[in-house]
Amino acid sequence: MANSRKSKSNLLERVAEALSPVVPQEHSILLGLSGGIDSVVLLHLLSTLAPRFSWRLSALHINHGISPNADVWAKFCEELCSRYKVPIIIERVDIAPLRNEHGIEAAARKLRQAAFFRQACDFVALAHHADDQAETLLLQLLRGAGIKGVAAMPLLKHATALTHATLRPLLEITRDLLLKYAQKHELNWVEDESNAVDYYPRNFLRNQILPKLEEKFPAYRNTLSRSASHFAEASELLDELAQQDLQNWVKGDPLDLAFLHSVSLPRSKNLLRYFLYTSGAPMPQSSHLDDMLQQLMEARKDAAVCIEFAHWQVRRFQNKIYVLPSLSDYDRNLKLTWQGENELEWPASNKRLLLTKSTGQGISLNKLQQAPITFRLRSGKEKLRPFSNASTRSLKNLLQEKKIPPWLRERLPLMYCGEELVCVVDVAITERYQAQNGEEGLSVTSV
Repeated sequence: MANSRKSKSNLLERVAEALSPVVPQEHSILLGLSGGIDSVVLLHLLSTLAPRFSWRLSALHINHGISPNADVWAKFCEELCSRYKVPIIIERVDIAPLRNEHGIEAAARKLRQAAFFRQACDFVALAHHADDQAETLLLQLLRGAGIKGVAAMPLLKHATALTHATLRPLLEITRDLLLKYAQKHELNWVEDESNAVDYYPRNFLRNQILPKLEEKFPAYRNTLSRSASHFAEASELLDELAQQDLQNWVKGDPLDLAFLHSVSLPRSKNLLRYFLYTSGAPMPQSSHLDDMLQQLMEARKDAAVCIEFAHWQVRRFQNKIYVLPSLSDYDRNLKLTWQGENELEWPASNKRLLLTKSTGQGISLNKLQQAPITFRLRSGKEKLRPFSNASTRSLKNLLQEKKIPPWLRERLPLMYCGEELVCVVDVAITERYQAQNGEEGLSVTSV
């Protein structure tokens, strides 16, 4: 019993017990290292545990360039990792293009997330602790966030299309315990001078409000953490309800407007919120979500509904709801030459073209040898014959028949062999170029 209590009180063993069930041996962990006390302590802990569990540990430091000391912090992190023999990547980001629109904190967060996603790893480890959990809950409540917004940060957050799996092994550890650990092990760290500036909401809470709160409610961290856990459970139940309401809906498909009309207003709102979340879109404010739902459900049937929010769009077409990143301007003269690559960027729709060899399907590679292969946009007069027993069709009619949304039709990649239309990617292949049984072919898809 004494050994159990000792294990629970030992910070190293608490982290080991938290991570060993969720991080398999030989997997890689990328630590977000700012140089502050929290991430320095986590570096010390993980570098100690990595050999025990055969984890491959590395670190990433983001140099935002905001502070005059930013280069000093980057150098500190580099030297610290050198002493621990932990590989580190120093990445500079420029918040200036995003600062006016998002503000300093949101712009920095957005760039950090993108920087982490660019790295190859199995898990990203972040040093959020119990005080961070309490501060985040209070901030979200003050912003009027919904259930998902005030839910607890989990120990393990699974990977999404835009993020790696994320570990937060210090969530039950207070800032005071981290300080004691750092002092005991004689660790050095850097201090961000902006932490003392109460202009930032989190700093105001941390420096002005929470010390007073602790005088009256010394256990507020545990209490708020418990509340955040209750919110997380409620959020999971709401997601399960949305899944039941949607039943046969497949993730990635557009949402049938009939789903929203078939349930009560609160449930339709929950359905729309779940659809946005699973599509990777940011969550709009409650009032914006209400307005979005009203437009989608009440606009006349032939209305071209397009709702812009946070660089995303929600659109309605033929009683289907689509969510997608906002479409950028593109060059109407866009033309790409294929020279055997497995992948091509298609900037007109912010997608990639994947070209893979196959047998007996796709486009005949032999016939593609007749002339140079290019990808172009529509000009408006294209025709093709999709089947041997079909008549030649105008591309306009074919796209309407396939129910391709109007905003995508002008951005579709068209593949040409010389001046002959071979295929419309993801729509149809000209019959003359279709690979026959046993013939080597080329499949072209967009992602």
